[in-house]
Amino acid sequence: MSEAASPPERKLPRLEPDTAFFWTAGEQGRMLIQRCTHCEVWQHPPLPRCAKCGSEDVAPQPVSGKGRIASYTINHERWVPGLEVPFVFGVIELAEQPELYVFTNVLAPIDSVRVGMAVHVEFEQHEDVWLPMFRPEGQSA
Repeated sequence: MSEAASPPERKLPRLEPDTAFFWTAGEQGRMLIQRCTHCEVWQHPPLPRCAKCGSEDVAPQPVSGKGRIASYTINHERWVPGLEVPFVFGVIELAEQPELYVFTNVLAPIDSVRVGMAVHVEFEQHEDVWLPMFRPEGQSA
């Protein structure tokens, strides 16, 4: 996002103890995803136990912020004032593990988005929340 442009108004998540790390890590320019320290499986959204082995030893760890578009939709509804339509809402499969998905906006022209497209994370700040958004690899704000 450029310095000159203001981000659109968005409905923000509540910063709950179990998920705040995901919504605030962007302040340091990184993305954190929960990982089991016992079996090393990543999981999102965060859970109190590992969905694979049942261990309670789960904690947020940094990921690369890289992935690919697994699926997407083009949204034509203006959900909040100032939100430009149409926009792309994507299912991003993170590079760290097959089927590790994040659902978010893809910051690209709608006619350029393709399934399988490589993307990287960038963050949009709203108050104390840093929303992860994804942009095609090789493009920056």
